[in-house]
Amino acid sequence: MSAAVVLSTEDLRAVAAFAAGSAETVLGIFEADQPDDPRPRDAIDAAWAFARGGERGKALRDTAWAALKAARNAHTAAGREAARAAMAAAGAAYLHPLAKATQVKHILGAGAHAARAAELVAGELAADHLERTVRRATPLVVDVLGRYPDAPDGGGRVGELTRLLDAALRARPA
Repeated sequence: MSAAVVLSTEDLRAVAAFAAGSAETVLGIFEADQPDDPRPRDAIDAAWAFARGGERGKALRDTAWAALKAARNAHTAAGREAARAAMAAAGAAYLHPLAKATQVKHILGAGAHAARAAELVAGELAADHLERTVRRATPLVVDVLGRYPDAPDGGGRVGELTRLLDAALRARPA
């Protein structure tokens, strides 16, 4: 059984804001691919609404699932990753208080998918995008991340980007 991690609503709101900001940076990639599909934007908007004091309820979860479905409709790999970043942003509010490495994906998933989307568009490594993501993280987000084990192995390129982001945030001076 995994140990419990203490999480406040303020912690969850900080993580959701970080995730929404991360996903927002690549929303235009999805919208260029699927200009008439509002689902990823709706997911990011829902994440921001929660971060700013809204409810953590069914509507937030539904927008996350809708953004994931939107990813399946994208014509490009970059568009799919941008939609997955939006899905992860809405899902960030559902970070569980279990000391499991897999929970790190709730904190960093939007940033990792956004970095992958940017990488696919630019045709180069996502280092610059990851660096901007690290700078966007508030001390509270870094503190919450530090309550969990390191990001898990696996997950292909997005998993690798998650681990790079995880290591960079953990190494950041307090």
